[in-house]
Amino acid sequence: MKDVAVKKKLDLILSLCKKNFQKVDEHLIKKAFYFSFDVHKNQLRKSGDVFFNHPYQVAKIITDEIPLDDISVAAALMHDVIEESNHEIDRDSIKEEFGDTIADIVNGLTKIKDILEGYEIKQAENYRKLFIAVANDIRVILIKFADRLHNMRTLEFHSQEKKIRISQETMELYVPLAHLFGLAKIKWELEDIAFKYLYADEYDELARRISQKRKERESYIKNFIQPIETHLKIKGYKFSVYGRPKNLFSIYQKMKMQNKQIDDINDIFAVRIVLDSDEISNCYAVYSEIVNSVYQAVPGTFKDYIATKKRNNYQSLHTVVFGDDGKKIEVQIRTKVMHEVAEKGIAAHWRYKGISAIGDEEMQEWINSTREIIENLNNVPLNQVVESIKQQLYQREIYIFTPKGELKILPYGSTPIDFAFSVHTDVGMHCIGAKVNGKILPLDTKLQTGDQVEILTSKNQTPSLDWERIVITSRAKQRIRKFFHDNEKKLSDEGKEIFEKYVKRNKIKLSEDIFQLLIKEFHFHSQSQFYSAIAEKKIEIENVILVLEKYTTNKDETIVISNEKNYFANFVDVARKIVSEISFFGDIKGIKYSFANCCHPIPGDEIVGFVTVGEGIKIHRKKCKNILVLSQESQNRIVSVEWPNEKNKYFPAAIKVNGNDRSGIVYDLSNTIYSSKTLNIRSINIDAKDGFFEGLIVLDVVDKTHLNSIVESIKKIKGVKFAKRFEEI
Repeated sequence: MKDVAVKKKLDLILSLCKKNFQKVDEHLIKKAFYFSFDVHKNQLRKSGDVFFNHPYQVAKIITDEIPLDDISVAAALMHDVIEESNHEIDRDSIKEEFGDTIADIVNGLTKIKDILEGYEIKQAENYRKLFIAVANDIRVILIKFADRLHNMRTLEFHSQEKKIRISQETMELYVPLAHLFGLAKIKWELEDIAFKYLYADEYDELARRISQKRKERESYIKNFIQPIETHLKIKGYKFSVYGRPKNLFSIYQKMKMQNKQIDDINDIFAVRIVLDSDEISNCYAVYSEIVNSVYQAVPGTFKDYIATKKRNNYQSLHTVVFGDDGKKIEVQIRTKVMHEVAEKGIAAHWRYKGISAIGDEEMQEWINSTREIIENLNNVPLNQVVESIKQQLYQREIYIFTPKGELKILPYGSTPIDFAFSVHTDVGMHCIGAKVNGKILPLDTKLQTGDQVEILTSKNQTPSLDWERIVITSRAKQRIRKFFHDNEKKLSDEGKEIFEKYVKRNKIKLSEDIFQLLIKEFHFHSQSQFYSAIAEKKIEIENVILVLEKYTTNKDETIVISNEKNYFANFVDVARKIVSEISFFGDIKGIKYSFANCCHPIPGDEIVGFVTVGEGIKIHRKKCKNILVLSQESQNRIVSVEWPNEKNKYFPAAIKVNGNDRSGIVYDLSNTIYSSKTLNIRSINIDAKDGFFEGLIVLDVVDKTHLNSIVESIKKIKGVKFAKRFEEI
């Protein structure tokens, strides 16, 4: 039999569900409750508290403070069973007991845990993963908010270092996201708890000062409210009115921004009037009653967030009025549904599902807002990711109208192009100009609240390259980027087809090394750019093929162009591979030998051998400094060696070259060498940087005279500064 205390917890959860949800599957709640209890029953938290109390408290938050539905409560009760238990539980085992939906939510909560904790959130890719979880089921992130809220409420049991880390993380991530999802009450509490641990002295002093004058302020607000209540009751309105003190952190921020003490801050309290009505017109009527019959309005303070709701779907009328003693008090007027949305944000969707004031369209707006923020992280440096998100979440908004009076809400700093894309993608893609308040203005004009904008279009217009620099909305940026990406891909495909046809027609066998050098030769950074240039005829395909033909000794062979930076090592490797075995003592072969690293002998050099202990014979150049010393000390260990007599009477040589980089330099080098009666270029390695190139050419020559004549011809090429036989490192 289950413990009585445990039974009381279950009864409380069920009673809260019945109170706040339209329908409740009691069997589902009981089953999830006992499943979680059994899994966690032998676990304790660091505070010494029974571990099950944590998922239980998270579920309570989901039933009362962020009321969602019975599925969410079941998922909240089990949100830690996969990762924080000694049992082998996975998504499939939860699916067997509770079905796909709950299994996906619990699994999603497990996956985003590492994303949202431990500062891994600073990775932009993790934000994209977070969006995927949000898009799949918004309840995943909302249960995570409840989880974080309970963890913050029990933060006192952690070390000081962890308190600071978790509080900082909460301020940087959870607070802005709570703002996005409209969870005002959750946001305020998270802010105040984090404030308490991040700025303990400031928090304590502010809390003490507010507490000292709490009764005085409460009395003032009560007296302020009384005339409003009396007047509205006479007029027959059904409503509730109360004063709400602002949370400590918002007061602290205001004091810092305005450089004022708490006694100098006028709007510590705001008075809210919540109408028991769904008629939006009643909000405006009540506003008129107050400012005309009860209190005088402060000029310029009226804000209509009903007609122009905020990005997170917040709606209310705001105004500031003078009290009897001249103090300024903010008054907010809203309906019950607006109030529910203002405090519980997206979570109110479940409570009021079916009511026209908030439905699936609003839900999609929230998801789209999240998507835009995530997509706007492209190319943001990792150390700026969090700051970028906070800027977008708290971005000021402007309200722009179409010629027909339709309202568009855009970020502060938006341009007519941003507006055009907000109307429709096709309007943005074909935008050629804009009339702002009847006047034609440039497309980079910064729009202002109240502007009426008419977009001028043309079927022949397409986005310009500088549009991405002008626009600030992620929607416009993404559409513009996609246009150029798609256009480049189309051109790239066309250019690739042209290139491959010509290569095949000319029977050129193309290696990847040659192709990369070719791209570099024509100063492109990618294959797609190279292909696009061919399609747009920025480079002639005939010139490309001509360069390739010059690289190739015959059309059935491929030149290997090395990309290694150790030029001499490449040459040595190539040179040694093309000769047969070295002869010793005139005609003896098959003796173990290796080449000395001190002088790197190559075919054509005069060489000698030195008999070593255990490593066979080391081959040195005759002019090597080391061999000169060794020959004096151990004359009897010097042996006669020679390169083989090759039938073609050619031997490889290397030429080091450098100079000013320019288009066509490789073509000119290869053309000059072939003009010097060289039968074969064995490799070319060219590196270019900051307008300067250097490289190594390995080729076959008849003798040193032939080599020297080629070097002199290379020196005459435009841009070449240096050319010499490469003999040593």
